Amino acid sequence: MVVKTPRLWLIGGTGESRELAEKLLPQGFSIVVTVTTAIAANLYSVHPRLTVRVGRLTEPDIPDFLQTENIQAIVDASHPFAVQISQTVTAIAQQRNFPYLRFERPVLSVTNQIVEVPDLEALLQGDYLQQKRVLLTLGANWLPHFQPLQSQAVLFARILPRLESLQTAIAAGFTPDRLIALRPPISEDLERALWQQWQIELVVTKASGTAGGETRKQQLAQQLGIPLIRIARPQPVNGEITQDLKQVLEFCQTHLT
Repeated sequence: MVVKTPRLWLIGGTGESRELAEKLLPQGFSIVVTVTTAIAANLYSVHPRLTVRVGRLTEPDIPDFLQTENIQAIVDASHPFAVQISQTVTAIAQQRNFPYLRFERPVLSVTNQIVEVPDLEALLQGDYLQQKRVLLTLGANWLPHFQPLQSQAVLFARILPRLESLQTAIAAGFTPDRLIALRPPISEDLERALWQQWQIELVVTKASGTAGGETRKQQLAQQLGIPLIRIARPQPVNGEITQDLKQVLEFCQTHLT
């Protein structure tokens, strides 16, 4: 009879998930990381006890995935705005009494240069963007929501250098001269040059934390005197949450050994 090694499901695609994998693998744990794109898979080094699975797991897929991969515990280190996967997994974990831990990157404090809105709807319903030259650093998937505002403001966007991102942006009314495709991290000099080249009067970002480049945007906004609107993070998931790598290690030791 073959005894399967208990494995950790690490919901990844972020710098934090890579750091967690690098900390946990030397401790002898076996890990299955899930990411949504092949590019995100490149975050992780090759290791005999690390499997990287590319593609979106839907709710019906997850029970079979847990059984097939012999998953014994889940650490969710997905992006703070990856709400759907976190909500789906926490619901399944609660139903099955399955060990789940959310690793959440710290939230940066709000400075005087920042206006924080609770969600995208609040931003769109307000008059924050009216008649301004606005840089959106939210990601291409958010851009269709701004299509009705194309006639009310001069909108620019920074997106990832992917064909689907460019297609989404153009379909949302962004012309090529108002788009730049760059993969973070972006240097301070390049960020400043971009804002100045486009004569930006307002920047919109998400509360993604330092790992999402938010610190640099805050500093630059303060230096240039440009207001920054930050969309707050969604409400935390219904599960145990930590920002402490030590607690993640203890969680794995409890449920995987």
